[in-house]
Amino acid sequence: MSIPEYDLVIIGSGPAGMLAAVTARQHDLSVLVLDEQPAAGGQIFRNIEHLKSYRNSDFKKLGPEYIPADGLIKRFRACGAKYLTQRSVWHIDKELIVRATMPAGERVDTLSAFKARRLLVATGAMERPMPIPGWTLPGVMGCTSVDVLYKSAGLLPDCSVVLAGCGPLLLLIANRLLAEGVEISAILDTNPNKALLKAIPHLPAALRAPEYLIKGAGMLLKLKSTRIPVFSNIEDIKAEGRDRLEQVRFKSNGRLQTIETDLLLLHHGLVPNVQITRLLGCEHKWYDRQRYWEPVLDKWGNTSVEGVAVSGDCCRVSGSKVSELTGRIAALESARALGAISGTERDKLASPVMAELSKHKAPRSFIDQLYKPRLSWIVPDDEDTIVCRCEEVTVREIRNAVRLGAHSPDRVKALTRSGMGLCQGRMCGVTAAEIIADELNRSPGDVGYQRVRSPVKPITLEQLVNSG
Repeated sequence: MSIPEYDLVIIGSGPAGMLAAVTARQHDLSVLVLDEQPAAGGQIFRNIEHLKSYRNSDFKKLGPEYIPADGLIKRFRACGAKYLTQRSVWHIDKELIVRATMPAGERVDTLSAFKARRLLVATGAMERPMPIPGWTLPGVMGCTSVDVLYKSAGLLPDCSVVLAGCGPLLLLIANRLLAEGVEISAILDTNPNKALLKAIPHLPAALRAPEYLIKGAGMLLKLKSTRIPVFSNIEDIKAEGRDRLEQVRFKSNGRLQTIETDLLLLHHGLVPNVQITRLLGCEHKWYDRQRYWEPVLDKWGNTSVEGVAVSGDCCRVSGSKVSELTGRIAALESARALGAISGTERDKLASPVMAELSKHKAPRSFIDQLYKPRLSWIVPDDEDTIVCRCEEVTVREIRNAVRLGAHSPDRVKALTRSGMGLCQGRMCGVTAAEIIADELNRSPGDVGYQRVRSPVKPITLEQLVNSG
């Protein structure tokens, strides 16, 4: 049987993927959208179509941006794109044949492979690991994990919570938990005391889109209006307990503090999900201000690989509005490349989108500098801290491998098994590269990133055999 072909295959149905699909269909392109989740929305608008049915959950508590997002999903559903859920993409070859797993219980057949004339990667961002001693204990989670549980099933913590870290998402989730009546015992602000002073030079540009600053200030003011203790100048956070988390120990302004809690939520920013662009061999560059890798793109979202484009937070983390706009621009470029519209028409349609995109990108330099990741929260001082959770590889093991001559992530991977577990390095890859760079006193941009190979996501031997 032949493999079905589409003009445009989009991986991801978040804001970027959805608006790209809508735009491409407006120009009569055949479009296929693949997503791991059971419903559209991506991480930020996860399960939005069903959230209204949950008790005590409504769009007002989630934020004003959920109103237009609800409309975007309805447009996406009605645009005529083929939309397949619960599909994990595990391989893409040079001919842009995309292979994905089928949902559990469904027969594996040729529908697990699709040919793309053009491919748009819109896989979004991931929460940056924040490895601290004890972070593998039950009761220690990433902030986004709590957000996923809330949006997916309406679940909320029924115990006291401590939040540790920094960044806009930590503020958002703290405010969301407060709105739902969750008890927050403390917030451990890991941002340096002088972070705002260093970000001030970027403030004038950010004023082009003041709504972002107003939203951030509002979240901060709401937290300050409560009696929640906020500890600053944080160092040496440790999660402690026998079989599960019992307490959090840390230093604030040089003083040792201990808080008893059942749940510790960690957050130290987001990083683009570059597994697929790495698999495809796209060129990447190191973005030092936020300490992550991002694909090299032209203004239309094209990568260094012919026929492959990227949009949304998997190119640079910038939020839902920027994701939507970059998705629209990438779709217009696909329509041009496939002959559906001329270059002149593409430019005319894209001009107002580009102007709006420039406005919404304006605050990023200020935000990225304000919440610039600190190396001390990426590379743990305690060398017994686990980095690779799948294979239980510690900081010491990675440093020892470097001292033995393994000066690249791939060599360290071979010696330590770091990155060989179920996550295939998605969680530990950034941290491992940072540790190698720190040991060699080099930039992670010079050290590089581990090679990504198929399968990108774990699959069974049966799935591999039946994939053709």
